[in-house]
Amino acid sequence: MVDPKKPRQISVQLTQSQADESVEIGRRTEIDLTLRNAFRHYRPAVMWSALISMATVMESYDMQLISSFYAFPQFQKKYGVLLDNGQYSIPANWQLALNLVGLLGLMIGTFASGSVLERFGARRVIMVSLIALTGFVAITFLAPSIEVLLVGELLCSIPWGFFAAATPSYAAEICPLALRGYLTTFVNLCWVMGRLLATGVLTGTLSIHSQWSYRLPFGLQWVFPIPLVIITWLAPESPWWLVRKGHLDEAERCLKRTISAPAGLIDTRSIITMMQHTIEIEHDMKIGTSYRECFQGTNRRRSEIAMISWGCQLLPGWAIQNYITYFFSLAGLNSGDSFKITLGSGTLSLAFTGTCLSWLFQTYFGRRTIYMSGLIAMVPLMFSIGFLGLAHPSSGILWAQCALLMVWFFCYGKIFNISLLPFRSLSKLRSGCTIGPIPYAIAAEVGASNLRMKTIALGRGTYYILSVVNSIVAPYMLNPTNGNLKGKAAFPAAGLTMLLLIWTFFRLPETKDMTTETLDYLFHQKVPARKFKEEAKQYQ
Repeated sequence: MVDPKKPRQISVQLTQSQADESVEIGRRTEIDLTLRNAFRHYRPAVMWSALISMATVMESYDMQLISSFYAFPQFQKKYGVLLDNGQYSIPANWQLALNLVGLLGLMIGTFASGSVLERFGARRVIMVSLIALTGFVAITFLAPSIEVLLVGELLCSIPWGFFAAATPSYAAEICPLALRGYLTTFVNLCWVMGRLLATGVLTGTLSIHSQWSYRLPFGLQWVFPIPLVIITWLAPESPWWLVRKGHLDEAERCLKRTISAPAGLIDTRSIITMMQHTIEIEHDMKIGTSYRECFQGTNRRRSEIAMISWGCQLLPGWAIQNYITYFFSLAGLNSGDSFKITLGSGTLSLAFTGTCLSWLFQTYFGRRTIYMSGLIAMVPLMFSIGFLGLAHPSSGILWAQCALLMVWFFCYGKIFNISLLPFRSLSKLRSGCTIGPIPYAIAAEVGASNLRMKTIALGRGTYYILSVVNSIVAPYMLNPTNGNLKGKAAFPAAGLTMLLLIWTFFRLPETKDMTTETLDYLFHQKVPARKFKEEAKQYQ
């Protein structure tokens, strides 16, 4: 059994007593740092983390485009087929293929990132991904046929997958403990900003009566990579990654670049020593660095937490998220107004506000409390929507369901990728990616330092896998010629929310304000999830 009170041998240049003292200073620096002082003393860390997180804007912006283009007449004429009524349309099988190939690329990039990030570091991976994406965008911009467009979408989505895992990993490792939750969930805010940007661009180009209505949004993607590559090249590397690679002097130099405190106030050498101490403890606990290690011993539990808390965020809104715009259209709004409310002033604004409010909640409440409270709030909302669906349909009932769905969106803290398709053809609606703020923090904190990047990749990758299933199952549940569940589709979502709530109560531990070393001990000792907060006191 590992003794938490016994420091590892840190360096040949330190005696055991010096190592003991250095580790304790580094530990107290992390634990005792207040939120106010963290923002004051780590302003560069906040800046670099926020700037690197902007790569996520590209991911969400790009993902929004293709499904929205299905309703653009110019896009339909270029890549669709001529119908008997003289209009053009993208065949349903090609719509499904374009959506699924994007998710496939995201899965490839996300799962590959776990190993690539650990080998080359977040900065190099992000820079290479940005450069590759610059070339891949040219394929979608110039695609002469829908087959070429499909290839372009697949290639573009692979770098998006690297962004999805690299940005929260970098945020978690570049900042001190007090800021970890705020900066990892800021990645979610960047995702929302990408959707807002895409919505504005699409709204503006819809009225263009030429091929530029869809080429211009594709081309605007070239605005992002060059400044982001320069920013990433100038940014400091993760000190945690450098320590894992044995580059202690470089790790300390990078750490100093993240600190704005007066000279001598923060002992950077002690912090680096504490990092090395934590990594060596994990070696004593037989925690390796491969994906296989994520499913062995106590790491299996940590992977489960990341994969379910983040990956299963689709379950509370299973299928019903595809129905929100349809509800608005049934309530009497035209397609354009329904789209603007759903993707514009409605859900996007709520997602933006909800993410910002999550920072306020994180100040006073833990991850487990916020996660569980959200699920508790969503259960009655979904059941209410379902029971309203059993009543005789009327305008009042539809508006009540719309209102409840908007409240549910606010509790959920997420947004959805809903296409601009004609609402009479609900079978063509596809759900995209949904991301809530708190799972970013949970996945970034719950993994061991040696496996943090892979744990994040597993959580995010699980989400993409379920997205594929949801994209296939949802239309059959909602299509008027198939399940035609309408508001009753909320019942499966409510049931799945209940299951996720039960799992949360028994399996999701509190990780707020706990160092990586403390979490290593808690998982190593197999402490029950409900006792994490209490047991953590003896290690911190």
